[in-house]
Amino acid sequence: MKFNIGDIVEMKKPHPCGENKWEILRVGIDFRIRCLGCKHLVMLPRAKFEKRVKKVLETSQNDE
Repeated sequence: MKFNIGDIVEMKKPHPCGENKWEILRVGIDFRIRCLGCKHLVMLPRAKFEKRVKKVLETSQNDE
């Protein structure tokens, strides 16, 4: 799966605030994502992020 900055993804488990939609802010060895419910920032290693993503809901407009 290919991920870009600005994509909105759905995670398998919801955040404690109840939201399971996240915006990708950084892509690389680590991913930085922001909860769309409470705006909490989380850094995850790539392997853990890819394992926890259920699907990409929206893709960003810029193709990198």
